[in-house]
Amino acid sequence: MERCLARVRRLGLADRAGYKRAVELVINPALGPRRITDIERRDIADLHYSLRHIPYQANRTLGVLSKMFNLAEVWGLRPDGSNPCRHVGKYPERKRERFLSPEEFAALGEVLRDAEQDGSETPSAIAAIRLLALTGCRLNEIMTLRWEHVDLRNRALRLPESKTGAKVVHFGETVDAVLRGIERVDGNPWVITARKEGSRLTDLQHPWRRIRAGAGLESDPALAARARTAGLTILEQDVHVTARVRANQLY
Repeated sequence: MERCLARVRRLGLADRAGYKRAVELVINPALGPRRITDIERRDIADLHYSLRHIPYQANRTLGVLSKMFNLAEVWGLRPDGSNPCRHVGKYPERKRERFLSPEEFAALGEVLRDAEQDGSETPSAIAAIRLLALTGCRLNEIMTLRWEHVDLRNRALRLPESKTGAKVVHFGETVDAVLRGIERVDGNPWVITARKEGSRLTDLQHPWRRIRAGAGLESDPALAARARTAGLTILEQDVHVTARVRANQLY
C-alpha cells in the first residue's frame, strides 16, 4: 500500500487528495491487513457493494484499487492479467442539481457574517467558503492556495496546478476584499491557514456543515462546499447544489 501511495506524487493535486482519501478511509480498513496476492475478485466486489449507497465513492475506490493492482503486476507482486477489479461493474452516478434561491444565498452570507463576528468559526474556514463561492475555483484549489499565487495588483489567482493544468482565475473587488482581509502569517505560505505553525486548513467539511445548518440548508441530506462557474456549487457524493447570485451577499 505504501509503495502505491508514493506514486500519487505524479498525480495532480485533486487526484492525489482523492487517491489518499480512498486508501485511508476505505481500502486500508477493509483490505490493508491482507496479502496483496490473496485478494480476489469477490473481495473487491464485496467492498464495492458495501459502498453502493455512495456510488461516486464506490466507483472512485474501485478505480484506485484497479490502479494499485496494475502496479502490483508491473512490480511482479501478482501475475499478469490477475487484476481482481476486472469485470466489477461501476454504479451509475446520477447528479441532482437545484439552484439556491436569492433568499437562501443571502441567509448563507448572513450566517458567515455572524460567525465572523462571534468567532464561532475560524477566519480561515469563513474565508475559504467565501472564496469558493466567489471565484468558481475547485475546493482543492482554494485549500492549497499559496500567497505566491495571489496577484492582487492584477486581481488574478495564478494556479500552477489544477485538475486541468495551470490556469489563471481573474476576480473582482469582492474577492479582492476577502483576500486583503486575510491575515498573513509569517513563515506560512498558505492563504487558508491552520492553527499548527506553517500548516494549512485541511478539513472544511465540519465548518461547512455548521454553516449550512445555520443557514437552513439542512433540507439536502448531503452537502459539502465546492465551487463551480460563476456561483457556488455545494457537493458531497452525488448531490449538487448551485447558486448564482450577487457576490456582495456573501461579504
